[in-house]
Amino acid sequence: MTSLATARELLREFPVVDGHNDLPWALREQVRYDLGARDIARDQSALLHTDLPRLRAGQVGAQYWSVYVPSDRPGAVTATLEQIDCVRRLLDRHPGELRAALTAADMEAARAEGRIASLMGAEGGHSIDNSLATLRALYALGVRYMTLTHNDNVAWADSATDEPGVGGLSAFGREVVREMNREGMLVDLSHVAATTMRDALDTSVAPVIFSHSSARAVCDHPRNIPDDVLERLPANGGMAMVTFVPKFVLRAAVDWTAAADENLRAHGLHPLDTGEEALRVHRAFEERVPRPVATVSTVADHLDHMREAAGVDHLGIGGDYDGTAFTPEGLDDVSGYPRLIAELVDRGWSRADLAKLTWKNAVRVLGAAEDVARQVRATRGPSHATIDVLDG
Repeated sequence: MTSLATARELLREFPVVDGHNDLPWALREQVRYDLGARDIARDQSALLHTDLPRLRAGQVGAQYWSVYVPSDRPGAVTATLEQIDCVRRLLDRHPGELRAALTAADMEAARAEGRIASLMGAEGGHSIDNSLATLRALYALGVRYMTLTHNDNVAWADSATDEPGVGGLSAFGREVVREMNREGMLVDLSHVAATTMRDALDTSVAPVIFSHSSARAVCDHPRNIPDDVLERLPANGGMAMVTFVPKFVLRAAVDWTAAADENLRAHGLHPLDTGEEALRVHRAFEERVPRPVATVSTVADHLDHMREAAGVDHLGIGGDYDGTAFTPEGLDDVSGYPRLIAELVDRGWSRADLAKLTWKNAVRVLGAAEDVARQVRATRGPSHATIDVLDG
């Protein structure tokens, strides 16, 4: 049996849980949520990384859909609600393929039914507008993780790609983490500064996640996870979900991406824009300046290192599809996961370890967060703290 056949056989039983996919934002940017105009039941490979046929080809069993909104735009709470509405409409439109999942048990039920468990993650604490009540409302609407920051600081937490503000988490930031623990919402530490990672690990009594981050020791980028933080995951019970974004996994891609981003800005476009015009500008730049190409092997190098630092019980996958202009060769879209698993088979990863990476760890972590929430709720009611009181 070839390594790819071995990977596909494993994935039939233990499909991929992917921690981060930006399809809802791409649908907003491209067609303003007209789901008929960009019907994911059909091949959309010309404009999207994601559609249902390719999710099936990639043997994806659960997907955290990012309900991301940019941190530098006003009206983040409203836009987040619109993103949640988009995910719900996708579920209503494709009930035979997608199943809403709020719990670890829901994920297992979807797997048994042969449907793709669909969860939501809010990408950035700006989506709660410094309000713990808004945090609880997002949880009630189905959001099961929140990334504490995106590319910019929030008033109570420092981002990896901004200047230090509060030195990690402020007092209110720690209260946000405690309230997330109480709700059962996973604390996502992708995008945050290393100081914020450490403060969150000091504060959280539930497992944390990194929904889409790789190893800083392999590629020295601030979006990646330092080894001392990876080494704390076993005690916390959390997990790091490796991302595929070339500028986070391949050192040579970092400088090239900075130049490509400047080129986008020169054309009046945002570096995170994934619309048709932005893609056209990107492709033209790439023709002039060939980009360094990450591969399946590049991503596997990160997983090998992360397994050494954190242990296989604390790893997962978070591709960041439809949230990046470029992807590694062989991981071009959501159909590519079996190639990554095949690469790990070739590197000697066992079936048991691969099952943890693809499915078991993510289900365990969400279930553990639910268990912690039940315990915390037995002794503590909803927090009414405000940022004005706690941070002065």
